[in-house]
Parts: sequence; C-alpha cells; structure tokens
Amino acid sequence: MAVIASAPGKVLMTGGYLILERPNAGIVLSTNARFYAIVKPLYEEIKPESWAWAWTDVKLTSPQMSRETIYKLSLKHLTLQPVSSSSASRNPFVEHAVQYAVAAAHAKFGKDKTDALQKILLQGLDITILGCNEFYSYRNQIELQGLPLTPESLALLPPFSSITFNAEESSGQKPEVAKTGLGSSAAMTTAVVASLLHYLGVVDLSSGKKVDADLDIVHMIAQTAHCIAQGKVGSGFDVSSAVYGSQRYVRFSPEVLSSAQGAVKGIPLEEVISDVLQAKWDHERKKFSLPPSMTLLLGEPGTGGSSTPSMVGAVKKWQKSDPQNSLETWRKLSEANSALELHLNALSGLAEKHSDAYKNVINRCSVLTSEKWVGGEDESSQAVIEALLGARNSMLGIRNHMRKMGEAAGIPIEPESQSELLDATMNMEGVLLAGVPGAGGFDAVFAVTLGASGDNVIRAWSSRNVLALLVREDPNGVSIENNDPRAKEITIAVSSIRIE
Repeated sequence: MAVIASAPGKVLMTGGYLILERPNAGIVLSTNARFYAIVKPLYEEIKPESWAWAWTDVKLTSPQMSRETIYKLSLKHLTLQPVSSSSASRNPFVEHAVQYAVAAAHAKFGKDKTDALQKILLQGLDITILGCNEFYSYRNQIELQGLPLTPESLALLPPFSSITFNAEESSGQKPEVAKTGLGSSAAMTTAVVASLLHYLGVVDLSSGKKVDADLDIVHMIAQTAHCIAQGKVGSGFDVSSAVYGSQRYVRFSPEVLSSAQGAVKGIPLEEVISDVLQAKWDHERKKFSLPPSMTLLLGEPGTGGSSTPSMVGAVKKWQKSDPQNSLETWRKLSEANSALELHLNALSGLAEKHSDAYKNVINRCSVLTSEKWVGGEDESSQAVIEALLGARNSMLGIRNHMRKMGEAAGIPIEPESQSELLDATMNMEGVLLAGVPGAGGFDAVFAVTLGASGDNVIRAWSSRNVLALLVREDPNGVSIENNDPRAKEITIAVSSIRIE
C-alpha cells in the first residue's frame, strides 16, 4: 500500500531576523500550497537470497524536474549511495530525510520488530515528490505566453507543472529553481519524513488518530534532517509550521542538534537519532490563525530575488559592530511584533464573543479606507474597530523598524520599490496589513484583507506588474492523504473532454 503525506508551505508574517534568537517569537502562517511525498514498495516480493544482502534499493522520482535517482541504502550503516541518476544534482534534503526516518524506526523498535522492519526495507522504497505550483515562480512562462499577470493565468497551468531553471549565471554557479519563498525544502523534507515514518509504522498520522506525540517525532526528525542537509541549524519555524500548521513560534536551542552534527564525525546514525529523540527540545509553539473574514494574499513583484543567508549575515555583522543601536532596534521591533499579535488575538476573541458586531464591522470596513474605520454603534463594535486600527499601526511600526535595520545593515529589507507598493496597498479599501514576509527583500509581498476586498487588491497589484499568487492561509499542518494528488489532474482532464 502506498502512503501519501503532505506538508504545507509557510509565510512568516512577523519575526523576521528576531526569530533566529530565543526568546523572540514569530507568527508563521501555513498555507494551502502543499508538498507531497508518495512512498510505496519498489518490489512486490522479497527474493529469498535478499536476506543475505546488506543493501536495499531506494528510487527517488521528481516528475516536475524530470529527475530519477536510484540509491543503495546500507541496512547496517544507513548510508545512501547513488548508483544511477538522470541528473548530476542531488537532493540532500530527501536523502537525509530517508536516512533519518529509517534510523528513527530502528531507534524506536525493539528487537521483536526488527525482522518486520527489515522485510519492509528489503522490498525497496519507491519515493515520489511533488510540489504544488505555488512553491515555484511561473511568472516568466505567463509573460512569454502573453497572458495577464493574474491568478486566473496561474490557474490555467496544469497541477504540478514542469519546473524551469533560472539561466546559469556567468559566474559559473549552477542554476537554481525560481521559487516564491514558501519554504519548499522544509515542506518537502517534512512530507518525506512523515510518509516514511507512517509507512514504516513508527507513527500513525491517519485522520482522527493523529496525536501530538507522533507529530513531535515527525518534527524532531524533519527538523534534524533539514538542518543537517542545509549545513546549518536555522530557526526551524518553516519545519515547525509544516508539521503543526499556523502558529506563534519560538525557536529551539541549537545545542539540541549537537549530537546530529556529530554524526558527520562517524557516530552511528541510529545512536545519533536516538539521542535526538530523547533530547530536550525547548521550542515553543502556540496555535494561531488569522481572525475570521480575513484573507492572506501573497504577491510576486518580479523585481529579482534576494539571498536570505547573505542578508542574515549582514544583520549579524551590524549587530556586532553596533550592539547598542541594534539592541534598541530589536527591542522596538519585538514590541511591535507583540502588539500586532495581541490585536489579532483580540479580534479572534471578539469574533467569537460578539460575532454579529464583528461581522458588521468587517463588512463595513472592507469597502472603506482605514481613515473611515470609525463610529462603532456599540461597545463591542468600537472594540473591533480599535483592534483593527491597532493592528494596522503595529504593522506600520514593524515596517518602520525593519527598514531602519536594513538601512543600518546596508541591505534592502524593505526596498524603496517594495515600500511604494506596500504603502499603496495599505491605502486601499479593506486592507488591514501589508508587508514583506520573512527576511524581506525583493522576493514577495503579503497583504491581509477584510471581507471580499481582496479582489480589488489583486486587480491593483496586476496593474502594478505584481502577480498575485493562488496562496491562502490554511492553518493545518502535515497530513496523510487518501488519494494521489495527481488523480485530481486526471479527473479534471477527463471531465473537460466533450463528446461530440
């Protein structure tokens, strides 16, 4: 039986840069863009002589990149050796996910289950990875076809479209895939880890049976695989949201993964993963989602990409060179982040306690610019208006401090082109928030709109050469799917055929 797991991409709404250090928090929204991993046996039967083998086969397929790699997995050392590939490029995220998930199965199972695990592994592992179109930039294809820069044009693309690569630069760097910044590597790693752990019987992620203890195992293994694959211990908010969904997040102490980093030094992988599973993971998460009748929009300005690692490096350099001013800027930014979180939580509470007043205010404000958000008919309506205006002011404060940090560090956290776009967006009817997600730069902008006002924002963005993506908030994390996601594509294609 095939196991299909999916994990969502993310948008870091607040906490850019600060989230790298404890105890600073960030608000991360999971999205409807999902990465899928399909795991099934590579062979129908185990050959009698295979029990003597020390290796099994693993096949990794990425249809969107037209890549297929065959590996040999050592059943003793859990190392992966590629034996044939349609591409020179390797996928370290999937490779580490496979190794660490199998090591977790060994670490969790007693000797009584070892034979059953070996039987499963000796049938080989056939792994297919698929990412929703929303993870990748198709802006160039749309422009080449002469189509308007609208979500409707994006919707014309077949699901799981082939991915094109950026042209190779003159510096000789290998080309990269053009992405939209939704955390594809974290979502992919999480989906592969979840599908394998479920397939091997380490966890049960079935609908209705999902428990925190199983999700915690997925989180620990995915977090470890992702960090080791990228060569550094990041904040981990992207993996956490891929596992648990939208949340308020405080990072784990990097020391948690010291044993995993030691794996490179020759410590047996099963021992390393056992230590990881028993370590004191001190990250903090609290469920969070946007208040009702609010919509997350994400736009791709098409003004070139930004390198998050180099921008983070510049900020760290500034912190060392000017500790007093950097500390003060971070303090103010942290306060603005907390204030926004407070106002959004207040709005969620008001929606629950005073639903009629909340709906009336949202509907009224959705067709007005913010300076006209006045005149609550009663105390609860006034409270909604005050929370809306408080959230807006907090966002303006966040943007101001992020700009100052960028100027001091000499990097474009909110470039002038983005500032003009965000100011224009904030001045539209029904717009509550607008900003640059995550580390900022030129990659993307986000907006949070009230009621049905999002359509006007999408049209306005299109007129400014900004492509609104088909991304929305979906607060759900990792899940096991009942059907192959490509089956929807087939159904759509068949239903569109007309019989003459």
